[in-house]
Amino acid sequence: MRLRIVMAAFSLTTIGIAAFAHSGATGVMKERMDAMGEMGEAMKRLTPMLRGQTAYDPDVVRNAADTMVRHAGTQMTELFPEGSNGAPSEALDAIWEDWEEFAALAEALRSSAEGMKLAAENGLAGPGDMPGGGMMGTGQTMMGSGQGMMGTGQGMMGGTPGQMMTTEMLAEMPVNAGFMAVTQTCSACHQKFRAEEN
Repeated sequence: MRLRIVMAAFSLTTIGIAAFAHSGATGVMKERMDAMGEMGEAMKRLTPMLRGQTAYDPDVVRNAADTMVRHAGTQMTELFPEGSNGAPSEALDAIWEDWEEFAALAEALRSSAEGMKLAAENGLAGPGDMPGGGMMGTGQTMMGSGQGMMGTGQGMMGGTPGQMMTTEMLAEMPVNAGFMAVTQTCSACHQKFRAEEN
C-alpha cells in the first residue's frame, strides 16, 4: 500500500514538472526542468511494471536508471548555481542554505539509480522475497517491524543521506528496493528544496 502511495505521489509530481517545463524558462532553469522532466518520464515508465500492470522488462529498468544517473549527482548540482531561483523555478532558497544536504541527496539519487540498474536482472520481489512478506509488508518496512530501511524510526534515507543503502546493497535485492530508494530520495529532496505547487 505504501509503495502505491509513493508511486502515486511521484506521478503527480512529474505532472507538475512537465507543466512548468513549458512556462518560458530559459538557460540553466530550462536545463534543470528538462532534466527533471526526463527523470519523471523514466519513473512513469517503471511504475506500471512495479504495480504488476505490465510485464517486467529489465531493459526498461536499465534505461530508466541510466536516465536517472545521467541527471543525478554532480550533473544535478551543476544545474543549481547560486541565484538561479525565482519564477518560473520551483527551487527554494533552502538549496543554497543547506547545500551539503542537497548535494548529498543528488548523490544518493545517483547511487540508488545505479543500484536499481544493477538489480534489473533480479526481477520484482514476490511474497516472501523481502522481510515482512513483500516490498512493504503488513506493518513493516524493508528491514522489519516498525523500522525504515536503515533502522528504528528511520526511513530509507536514515538520519542523514550518508546512512542510505549502498549501490552494492541494492544490487543484491529485488529491483523494487532500488525503485523505492529512488522515489524516497526524490521525495525527500522535493519536500525540503522544492516549492509546493499552487
